[in-house]
Amino acid sequence: MVSDKLGAIQFAAVHASVCNHFNSERSLTSRTTFKLNCAAALAEWRGLCVN
Repeated sequence: MVSDKLGAIQFAAVHASVCNHFNSERSLTSRTTFKLNCAAALAEWRGLCVN
C-alpha cells in the first residue's frame, strides 16, 4: 500500500514537471480555465493508470 502511494506521488511529480515544461496555454487563459483543464488532464492520467 505504501509503495503504491509513493508510486503515485512520484508519477504526479513527473507529470507536473512535464506539464509545466510544455505548457504554453497557461499564459493565454484565465487561471480558472487553466486549473479546470489541468484537473481534467490529471483525471484522465489517473484513469489510464488505474486500468
